[in-house]
Amino acid sequence: MLAAAASVKLSTAAGNGGAVPNKMQAFKPIHLPPLFTAAGLRPVTVSLSARPLYLSAATRTVASPAPPSATADGARPVEAAAAPAETARRAKIGVYFATWWALNVIFNIYNKKVLNAFPYPWLTSTLSLAAGSAIMLASWATRIAEPPSTDLDFWKALSPVAIAHTIGHVAATVSMAKVAVSFTHIIKSGEPAFSVLVSRFFLGEHFPAPVYFSLLPIIGGCALAAITELNFNMIGFMGAMISNLAFVFRNIFSKKGMKGKSVSGMNYYACLSMLSLVILLPFAFAMEGPKVWAAGWQKAVTEIGPNFVWWVAAQSVFYHLYNQVSYMSLDEISPLTFSIGNTMKRISVIVASIIIFHTPVQPINALGAAIAILGTFIYSQAKQ
Repeated sequence: MLAAAASVKLSTAAGNGGAVPNKMQAFKPIHLPPLFTAAGLRPVTVSLSARPLYLSAATRTVASPAPPSATADGARPVEAAAAPAETARRAKIGVYFATWWALNVIFNIYNKKVLNAFPYPWLTSTLSLAAGSAIMLASWATRIAEPPSTDLDFWKALSPVAIAHTIGHVAATVSMAKVAVSFTHIIKSGEPAFSVLVSRFFLGEHFPAPVYFSLLPIIGGCALAAITELNFNMIGFMGAMISNLAFVFRNIFSKKGMKGKSVSGMNYYACLSMLSLVILLPFAFAMEGPKVWAAGWQKAVTEIGPNFVWWVAAQSVFYHLYNQVSYMSLDEISPLTFSIGNTMKRISVIVASIIIFHTPVQPINALGAAIAILGTFIYSQAKQ
């Protein structure tokens, strides 16, 4: 084609006595027959003029090649390669959920065993945070886990979160020291109601009507379970309610203070545990004190034997592990999936504690629990 263009130019110049005119308007383009692409689908029109050879934008309509992800037989290797990755991700999330629920059930069982023999929730709460802090410090020192990169601003933003976390943790432990584990978790399933009310009246947030309607079964179910609880205790009830309110503020402070902070879920919870431990220690000494702890410890070891020491160690370690896994799962799943998982976790804890501790449950009490948990599930759907 270039040779043809050259011959056209030469012949034209010869026809003009060997002189090429300065004004190109005198030269008229020669249109060659359409050429076809290698695919043989659409023509490519070529214009030749005294100006350089070019393909105009209007004529660059070449058949698009097959996408690189598609083969001649229609198979898509890219999608095929992505399928195993998605399967692996779902399997990983499934392992997180199963581990989270199992560790939470184990913690609640041993925590209740300890509190039945050693009714000092302030020290029990302190030991839980201390065990988690020690585990993470050892992990960072041995490089099993990469230590986080933090600064003063990070710890300032974490402070209100840690205060709320400390209050919620102690209040829940106080509740479980006074009432059945199942009752504490039934009341704690009402946390979404606190979340909506606090966000509405303190933060000015508005929610769709289905969210507000979903609160009715939550509040109604919790109320029905409370009034029909055979072993109702006001301190235990109020402890669960305060825990709900504290954890709502913990979530709010966490969202506001952690924007732009690049700390993994595991390390975030580790830092939260350490700061909460520092906050809790002076209050634990003031509320109970070493003398009370020593006398209670001696009595528990005498009555239970060496198993009591194992119970204390287990409840402390498993508290940290189940919270750590839950925070790690937040790196992999959406808030909606996490809310659903949290609802299912409460069901597993309630059922397991009723079976293990032989907690007497009336049919009307079980109905209230079921309504409250169903409302929590409806809330998680409506919220998203």
